[in-house]
Amino acid sequence: MDPILHLSLPVRDLAEARAFYVEVLGCALGRVRNGWIDVWFYGMQVTLHEEPALVTEPDARGVRHFGVTLGADQLAALLERLNSQTIVPSIEWLRPVTTDYAGTARAQTKAMITDPSGNAIELKTYVDPEAAFSDR
Repeated sequence: MDPILHLSLPVRDLAEARAFYVEVLGCALGRVRNGWIDVWFYGMQVTLHEEPALVTEPDARGVRHFGVTLGADQLAALLERLNSQTIVPSIEWLRPVTTDYAGTARAQTKAMITDPSGNAIELKTYVDPEAAFSDR
């Protein structure tokens, strides 16, 4: 079996979180239980627990976050999906879309959003995916 990464997050409202991850981000819904659900976030099992008392305010710099690195076309499609969605009142952008190191092998386009409970999610792409693990 290939390893499956797993992340558990507290959310304020499970129905709201489900709508965001499934309808807005396009994650497949996994197990649904009383008080928690699983979603498949680009190959990672994310378990969302309805635990409003454990939800913390997002770090304005987004130091504590999770995310995904996608192909350029996939990222563009996801950003378009986020910008045109009507499920949640508005997407909170912790960081707008920017490109660092433009014109180099390390060029990366990225953005950071929060889910409705304030969990920070980074979305990015690299011109050269190997640059993610290199100092060049």
